Amino acid sequence: MAKLGATILITLSLGFAVNAHSQNLDMSASDQSSTFNQAGKPTRGMTQASVEANFGSPQNTRQAVGDPPITRWEYAGFVVFFEYDKVIHSVTKR
Repeated sequence: MAKLGATILITLSLGFAVNAHSQNLDMSASDQSSTFNQAGKPTRGMTQASVEANFGSPQNTRQAVGDPPITRWEYAGFVVFFEYDKVIHSVTKR
């Protein structure tokens, strides 16, 4: 009986192992060296001065919040988040 239980346990374990798989994320198309990404938004690391020079003045700005200070600039099609004076993220508006 113990042998049957061990056989069932091994069979079930092998069945789960066979169904396990992984997924690779291809990041090679990402080019952070350009001024803006394919969606036309600022890229990480740009300064506030370079964002304003390339995209114009924001429609709205929010004062810095927290430590480190996070500032938000709003444009017509996207929002840019800065830590100190560097872009940390830009998102497309819905």
